[in-house]
Amino acid sequence: MANFSLEGKIALVTGASYGIGFAMAQGFAQAGATVVFNDINQELVDKGIAAYAEKGIKAYGYVCDVTNEEQVNATVAQIEKEVGVIDILVNNAGIIKRIPMIEMTAAEFRQVIDIDLNGPFIVSKAVLPSMTKKGHGKIINICSMMSELGRETVSAYAAAKGGLKMLTRNIASEYGEYNIQCNGIGPGYIATPQTAPLRELQADGSRHPFDQFIIAKTPAARWGNPEDLVGPAVFLASDASNFVNGHVLYVDGGILAYIGKQPK
Repeated sequence: MANFSLEGKIALVTGASYGIGFAMAQGFAQAGATVVFNDINQELVDKGIAAYAEKGIKAYGYVCDVTNEEQVNATVAQIEKEVGVIDILVNNAGIIKRIPMIEMTAAEFRQVIDIDLNGPFIVSKAVLPSMTKKGHGKIINICSMMSELGRETVSAYAAAKGGLKMLTRNIASEYGEYNIQCNGIGPGYIATPQTAPLRELQADGSRHPFDQFIIAKTPAARWGNPEDLVGPAVFLASDASNFVNGHVLYVDGGILAYIGKQPK
């Protein structure tokens, strides 16, 4: 269908040299978009460019810290000059620190907020003027189930992702009249190299306790794959979602809809 096509569009996906950002950017390229990404240092950017090339994708990579407003503004200006005006922004760059709240320093809390919430504000702010001028744009914020739920050890992450949900709604409210749609994607538990240790079988052949917990809490009875996020991302980046604004699409296998199994 033509309205799912991203032909001729330029998509910036932050922190997309690997992981779920890479999977979404790959999906954008398959739908016809030109892929641009950033990462925190040259080594990660080079690895990303090589990984895209391996998939037959010519991606444009830039070194940029999403928390540095001057750097972000300069990078967006450079992208506009070298590649073109950004049509699609995915605020994907993020970190998590799993530390009990009373053991977490204020500096650690601020670092998570800075990358996971201030970063999307700074990058969105940088791309909005050209989107407004063009009269069309898509911003996708990578939220989380922690935009809705709390859990032990993730106070900063939950605070940031809850804030990101509301930033998503506010961008939609403020810039919807310029034909700019801002939506979120809330991934569930996704099988990535980072979560691989949590899915390894124990010495006695049983599942890891956290793996058991996730399977029991998910109606789909499995972890998500990065590829599960591609369809939702392409939908929210395309003209198919032109009247969808301020929405968070949870791609979680049904976790948020489910109260959980009754203990036996």
